[in-house]
Amino acid sequence: MTGLAVTTISRALNNAPELAQETRDRVQKIAAEIGYMPDRAALRLKTGRTNVISLILEPDEQIYGFGTSLVTGITEALRNTSYHLVITPLFRNVEPIEPIQHIVRNRMADGVIFSKAEAFDERIRFLLDNDFPFVSHGRSRWPEPHPFADYDNEAYAYGATLRLAAKGCRKVSIVLPESALTYTEHLKAGMERAAREAGITFEFAADVNLGSPTDAIRNYVIKRAKRPDGPDGYVCASEVSALAVTGGLTDAGLVVGQTAHVVTKQSSSMFAQFQPGAETVPEDFVAAGRNLGSLLLRRIAGETEGLQFMAQPVFDWQDD
Repeated sequence: MTGLAVTTISRALNNAPELAQETRDRVQKIAAEIGYMPDRAALRLKTGRTNVISLILEPDEQIYGFGTSLVTGITEALRNTSYHLVITPLFRNVEPIEPIQHIVRNRMADGVIFSKAEAFDERIRFLLDNDFPFVSHGRSRWPEPHPFADYDNEAYAYGATLRLAAKGCRKVSIVLPESALTYTEHLKAGMERAAREAGITFEFAADVNLGSPTDAIRNYVIKRAKRPDGPDGYVCASEVSALAVTGGLTDAGLVVGQTAHVVTKQSSSMFAQFQPGAETVPEDFVAAGRNLGSLLLRRIAGETEGLQFMAQPVFDWQDD
């Protein structure tokens, strides 16, 4: 239909820069008109590539659209490329490394994306050792640099704690993620540094974490609020935990925004509709997805330097 050689068409479909833009446009236009799709099995046999990116998600990561937002951003990054995004579920009672090992050993994807990075994450160690392209949502503490997109949780906790101190809080607290996760230490460090600078006390919630049922978090906050040494300010690392915290404070007879204060990350528009008394700091998971996708494409292309991105919190307090 084009009168061009097969190799030229192949290069045009892959947007090879050495071909004239007019040639690429003409080939891609005809391919779109006839609904051409490459045979992925044949492509894999010829090139060793699958043209698949695998995103590993836990079912509970759909809460408040976390997974959906990441997918939106990643697909934006993959648009106009030959790559397809495939969701690989990580079910409960399955070790997080298992789907990674399955993908790598069976060459089921050209690269993987996953979240909840741990300080010494065995998934990252395995992928580094196997020189398999990946990018993690979050950092590790392995000595070798690795691709990641992250949010500066230490800066967030620092700024949020200072805000609570400015609102008159005398003791602040936070419900932390699981202890193995890298950003747990970042949140702790930010709160501790700010509390010491502001001359207020702080504590880390005991017996509950971000993975606890919301009822357990709510009951914990009620119990602490009713004690004389209870916190009157909370930094929250997620909207779900913030809902439980504000509910617990209210049940304990405190008024959020007056006799108690809450600062939380906000990744959706829903939270403010339910809890106007809490102050929010945005975390954009769609942008995180775009960065994850872009970094992985660069890693697949052979780049090894500068494959890290750190999003900074933006504090926009309404009465400042």
